[in-house]
Amino acid sequence: MKIKMELISDAIFGNGASIPGGEDIAVLSDEYGFPYYKGGTFKGVFREELNRYLSWTGLSQEEIENKVTELLGKSGDDSAVEEHKLVFSDFCISDAVKECVIEETGQDNPQEILDSLTHLRTFTSISEDGMVENGSLRMGRCVNKGLCFYSNISCRQEDGELVKEVLSLIKWIGTMRNRGFGKVKISVAEQGENDD
Repeated sequence: MKIKMELISDAIFGNGASIPGGEDIAVLSDEYGFPYYKGGTFKGVFREELNRYLSWTGLSQEEIENKVTELLGKSGDDSAVEEHKLVFSDFCISDAVKECVIEETGQDNPQEILDSLTHLRTFTSISEDGMVENGSLRMGRCVNKGLCFYSNISCRQEDGELVKEVLSLIKWIGTMRNRGFGKVKISVAEQGENDD
């Protein structure tokens, strides 16, 4: 099943690194500079929503845990991929968009490609008296809203409807979700839909 994730707001796909003298929060990007979102990270978001969804159905905690383990395996254990387990590929920009961007910017300039699809934002902390706290200035790289990313999900046919239901519940991804970053619309991509 191919899924599409459209960014409704700017998002931060944090890579856990910072650039000294520059970005405090950098984004994941491939060797060409294209940002992407890890499938394993998305699996954690999916697990959270799956738990919530199953609790609404009235299942006991034990039944919920069994179903989640059946579909996703034990939390943190990605070593054994079994046929009945859901597997998420990384969320990437479509090949058509990549070709256009490379044509415009050139393949040998990953930073220019990254800069064309992301931007820098600054953040500060505000003290109780409404003033900026000393030393709180931070800079983070955000993926531009409006971009679409695609992933493939491997799942059993009988799990398809449940997967679609849970995907429809996911509204936020990435770093700093509690500050309004990473609002998304996730849908099942139509056949041949990956040109945007």
